[in-house]
Amino acid sequence: MKRCMPNYAICGIVFIVACLAIITGCANIETQGKPAAVPEVRPGVLAGYLTVKELPDSSFLLPTPPAPGSAKFALDEDVSRKNLALRGTPRWKQAAVDADLTFPDAAGTFSCAINAPITEQDTPHLYMLMRRIRTDASHSTYSAKNKYKRVRPFMVNNQPTCSPDEEKSLRKNGSYPSGHTTIGWAWALALSEIAPDRVDAILARGRVRGSRRPGRVRSH
Repeated sequence: MKRCMPNYAICGIVFIVACLAIITGCANIETQGKPAAVPEVRPGVLAGYLTVKELPDSSFLLPTPPAPGSAKFALDEDVSRKNLALRGTPRWKQAAVDADLTFPDAAGTFSCAINAPITEQDTPHLYMLMRRIRTDASHSTYSAKNKYKRVRPFMVNNQPTCSPDEEKSLRKNGSYPSGHTTIGWAWALALSEIAPDRVDAILARGRVRGSRRPGRVRSH
């Protein structure tokens, strides 16, 4: 199930998001007590650390998506077909779990990697950091998604995805770059700075979260 590391431009986006969020987040974290309340941008989603002007411009950082007929486009189609072949396997089930970006479930996916709980009760500041990074990382993809409007594979092949409940909303925005991949790698990079002794396990977990999303996105 291994695949190549994400394209360097995407790594650049998530690295910028993670670094800015860590710097801003740590500056606002108190040494004791609960984190300060943060408003929601929509139900269940907290405001991030970055303003709109501070977000990386993904449309500037990313190259255009692979053109139809190109070798990279053919690779994307091949990856998509192989992903669909995973339906019913443990990897498909894991992808469905990783596709869930709602809290508290999303936070726990890195608990084993850092060898510590990530919950609102046990580690409230870390939990808050992950919730707010999720928003910043997601918002950082908007400019490229809106510019390229790349159609998602399931809209072309009419095959079910690993998260069918999200398909209706996913039809409304592009697949490039992958929001789930960006969020997963932003979490991994941030947690790597927080727990450097666990960097290998954290990045390995980020790689799994950000790798193939069966039936949902292509490889680029």
